[in-house]
Amino acid sequence: MTWSSYSSYLVIVVLIVLAPGPDTMVMLKNSLSGGTRGGFLTTAGIFVANSVQGTAAALGLGVVIAQSQPVFVTLKWVGAAYLVFLGFQALRGAWRGDYSGVAAVKQQRTSGFRRFREGFLSNITNPKVLVLYLSVLPQFLDPVTTSAWHALLLAYTVAVLGAIWLLTLLFFVHRVRTWLERRQVRRALDGVTGTALIGFGAALVLES
Repeated sequence: MTWSSYSSYLVIVVLIVLAPGPDTMVMLKNSLSGGTRGGFLTTAGIFVANSVQGTAAALGLGVVIAQSQPVFVTLKWVGAAYLVFLGFQALRGAWRGDYSGVAAVKQQRTSGFRRFREGFLSNITNPKVLVLYLSVLPQFLDPVTTSAWHALLLAYTVAVLGAIWLLTLLFFVHRVRTWLERRQVRRALDGVTGTALIGFGAALVLES
């Protein structure tokens, strides 16, 4: 693998990472309700799950999972159900409109593991992530000359760039938190986030 091919790979990965998806919505939801710490822990969970899926794909385990129809279908339904569950949670928050600003953020600090778990499950139960690895990585690997380390490098590049993008969004949310804490803005954001998560879950099920 040359620097030229790796640069081409980086361009593709950046474009993929910038496209909004379930992980982005879950991180934004938790950064609004759990503060910067909540968003960071969610990003950490997403990064760990992304690394696990990337490792599985790079070492060949992902092919086995993707080709096992019962496993793949089960994973797809579990992931869709979880996204819909998170979406309804956000919509319920928008419907109630019960936000207590900084006090609510401090109260949420006791549920750090839940933030991490939501980020982890959002990514690990999304089979589209595994399919992405299995469809993109082979385009930049030569089965004759490439080692497992090259495959792992490409896989972890996706996880690292994804985490950097989420942390960038988290920094932006932190900078405009005063505006975001307005009740009308929070209700609108929760409504949009909840609708998007339910839409992602539905799309995951309807995709052939």
